[in-house]
Amino acid sequence: MNGAPRSRTLLQSAWAELRSGPVPTADLARSVLGLDGHPGAASAAVFALLSADERFVVDGEGVWSLRGGARRPGLPLSRLCYAVVDVETTGGRYEAGHRITEVAIVEVRDGGIVDEFQTLVNPGRFMPRHTVALTGITDRMLAGAPAFDEIADEVFRRVSGRVFVAHNAGFDWGWLRAQLGDALGDVPEVDRLCTISLARRLVPELRRRNLDALTDFFDVPILQRHRAHGDALATARILLRLLDRAEQLGVGDLQSLRRYRPPRGARTQGDLFVHPPRQRGKSTRTGASGRRVPL
Repeated sequence: MNGAPRSRTLLQSAWAELRSGPVPTADLARSVLGLDGHPGAASAAVFALLSADERFVVDGEGVWSLRGGARRPGLPLSRLCYAVVDVETTGGRYEAGHRITEVAIVEVRDGGIVDEFQTLVNPGRFMPRHTVALTGITDRMLAGAPAFDEIADEVFRRVSGRVFVAHNAGFDWGWLRAQLGDALGDVPEVDRLCTISLARRLVPELRRRNLDALTDFFDVPILQRHRAHGDALATARILLRLLDRAEQLGVGDLQSLRRYRPPRGARTQGDLFVHPPRQRGKSTRTGASGRRVPL
């Protein structure tokens, strides 16, 4: 009985096995999973491993093959390192001179939160009253804070080599990219995930996907709403719940996570999981364009 080499993940072993041609389910069960027993149980295990991944296809006879152009599976989601980021800004467009006022980065690795970084940032301009009302960040609080140039190296280091994650990732990445580019002349090349997009795919039974709705649904506490550290920490905890869901659905790596779409009628998918969907009111924030966008 030959199991998959330990240096490979099971998906990678299945991919390697199928590169040379189609393989029946029972043979895959033996070579990849090391299962030689009850054929029904072996077949169920293979289908649980491969059926959610569009790189693998099976015909009516139970013979598996690789879809044309399929790429080798990457590391499992649980073995990746994530930088979960939230930024607060002065509330307008970058091109109009608005800047970041607060940054938080929460590192997620090995199924937990392993490190945190947070700082206020002096934007070099006065805070608009409506932004003060939303975030509670005042000119007095920012007076002694470092300029972004002073923290840019640390932000770059904490984001590099990790999967960048944010709730409404286009907003947070757009601001960091702009200010890192100005400060350092360089921007890290990173994979990016948005928890709004992930929730749309992995929690299809939830109609609203703003941060309040997701923290309520997953029973995640959120402290200091509309402050960078409070929002980033809540987003990191939501990410862990979403990664758990992805694993239960058989989503194996980052590529398959990006491509995963819930099946038709998946509004009832909540029956598969512990938490029933609950909803709260919709929240917004000011995007880099100056327009209000959902959280």
